[in-house]
Amino acid sequence: MPTVKLSTEQFKKDVFDYTQYKEWKYQGNKPAIIDFYADWCGPCQMVAPIFEELSDEYKDDIIIYKVDTEVEQELAGAFGIQSIPSILFIPMEGTPMMSRGAMPKHNLQKVIEEELMVSK
Repeated sequence: MPTVKLSTEQFKKDVFDYTQYKEWKYQGNKPAIIDFYADWCGPCQMVAPIFEELSDEYKDDIIIYKVDTEVEQELAGAFGIQSIPSILFIPMEGTPMMSRGAMPKHNLQKVIEEELMVSK
C-alpha cells in the first residue's frame, strides 16, 4: 500500500481532531507514521522512497501518511514543525513520538518493531 497524502481535514477525521480535544486520543485502527515534508527539501526527498518501501513491507500492520508542510501549514503549525523532515510515530495507545531529521531505513524499522508493533 503506498503512503497516503494527508490533509488537515483528513488528519482531524482519521488521526486526531486537535481542534476539539486537548488530550491525545488516536482515532486510527492501526499504528501510523506521519512524515512531515516539503517538495524542495533534499533530506525529505532522500527518505521518501524509504517510506514507500516501508509502506509496502508493513502494509497490513501500519499506515504511513505524508503531510506537505507547504500546503498544510495549519497542521504543521499545530505540531510545531520547524524543521523537516519531521516524523511522528503514533502507537495505538500512549503518546506519539516526534523525531526530527532524516532517519536510515534500519532505524525506522527498529522504531516500527519496538514501539509501534508492540501491544501495550
